[in-house]
Amino acid sequence: MHVMLTSLPGPTDNAPILHVLEYVVVILLWLFFMWVVRAVWVEVRPLKRRNRRRRGDPDPVSDGKGRRGKLLRLHVIRPPEQSGLVYDIGDEVTVGRAPGCGVAIDYDTYSSNLHARLFRLEGELWIEDLGSTNGTWVNTVRIDQRTRLRKGDLLQVGGTVFELGK
Repeated sequence: MHVMLTSLPGPTDNAPILHVLEYVVVILLWLFFMWVVRAVWVEVRPLKRRNRRRRGDPDPVSDGKGRRGKLLRLHVIRPPEQSGLVYDIGDEVTVGRAPGCGVAIDYDTYSSNLHARLFRLEGELWIEDLGSTNGTWVNTVRIDQRTRLRKGDLLQVGGTVFELGK
């Protein structure tokens, strides 16, 4: 008895399909990369200063009685889930994720353990970056040396934004 086998179709040329799939994968990887970059930028971008000091206004760091800078506080305005927290500023306070910081922002993964230092010098309030990875920003400007602060200034430390106020 003789069995006759039918021939199966031979290998097909899948090259065009594979090239299309390669392009799709590359495009998807780029879209994912751009999504990650955008997500990080949204978290660490500096905010614009909300209110400007006008000429002729009294010195906002002074309380009007010769005691300069005694009444200022840091008000968290971003991230939204921390908004409303208020930190009193003494003569010197550190900001960061470390538990010993006067302004402990342990929820902020973009801040360093010891990120910045606020201090008083000759009655004025100053801030300096302590070598943080993401930098310290005052009114959308990244600082690299100590910078004088005024009421209404916006401070960005990692992904947290503070407004200096009473």
